[in-house]
Amino acid sequence: MKEIAILLDSTCNMTKELMERFDVDYFRMGVSVGEEEHEASLTWEDYTPHQFYDIMRSGTRVFTIQVQDHTYRDRFVKLVQEGRDVLYIACSGALSASVKAASKVADEVMKEYPDSKIVVVDSLCAGMGQGLMGIKASEMRSEGKSIEEIRDYLEANKLKFNQWATVGDLNYLKRAGRIKASKAFFGNLFGVKPIIISDIKGNNFAYKKVKGRKAALQELVDSAKNSFVDGYISIDHGDCEADALELKRMLEEAGVKAKEIFIVPLGPILGATCGPDTVAIYHFGSEVTILGE
Repeated sequence: MKEIAILLDSTCNMTKELMERFDVDYFRMGVSVGEEEHEASLTWEDYTPHQFYDIMRSGTRVFTIQVQDHTYRDRFVKLVQEGRDVLYIACSGALSASVKAASKVADEVMKEYPDSKIVVVDSLCAGMGQGLMGIKASEMRSEGKSIEEIRDYLEANKLKFNQWATVGDLNYLKRAGRIKASKAFFGNLFGVKPIIISDIKGNNFAYKKVKGRKAALQELVDSAKNSFVDGYISIDHGDCEADALELKRMLEEAGVKAKEIFIVPLGPILGATCGPDTVAIYHFGSEVTILGE
């Protein structure tokens, strides 16, 4: 059986330490900040997370850039030439063109290299929900599972990788075209905080609204506690580490028994959409059944 290369992309939020620990890598998307374009690096070479989110706080728009076809092709060809099978766990197809673009390139490469296997999985999520899928794939690879067995597990269970998120300021979602300007204005005016999940089609959906940041954090913890099954938990944050640490304390106080709780920065791609002070909890839990609007 061939060695399996596991790839994600810039929306997965995995840190360098986690990628090294679980032997996974990622495709770099891009961001446009003012007049400059940068790789959407999860190791933050061009700026720190705090600098990135301060740029957004100053009013500068940040735009996201998809992975280019030639980038997919170069990496796929390199890996199959090395004799490896390739598993790419991509950002939700409802949020990104990654699944469609990578699948097209993968088909082309497999025709050129008939003995190759390149599997593209639509994660139906982003953030460390996607990252936790990569970790599970890594663990299954260590157990000697084939690429088909890993794919089949992920396809059968991907709606069990839960997301519970809230944002600091609705205006960033408005600028990204995720909500109407009127909703952002009145939401901010009255201190309304959405609780955002990934629905069954991989769209982000505010399934509940609460009043105030404190209530929002408590709702994230309650939702995670009620849904959590086992494994790792990740808390992703947009330059609000104090809130992330508080969520960790609250989860532990609530008796949630995770294998380990990670605290990671919200990467540039998701950060560009959600903005500073976004915080999210990801874990393996009850299957998502909600279809958003």
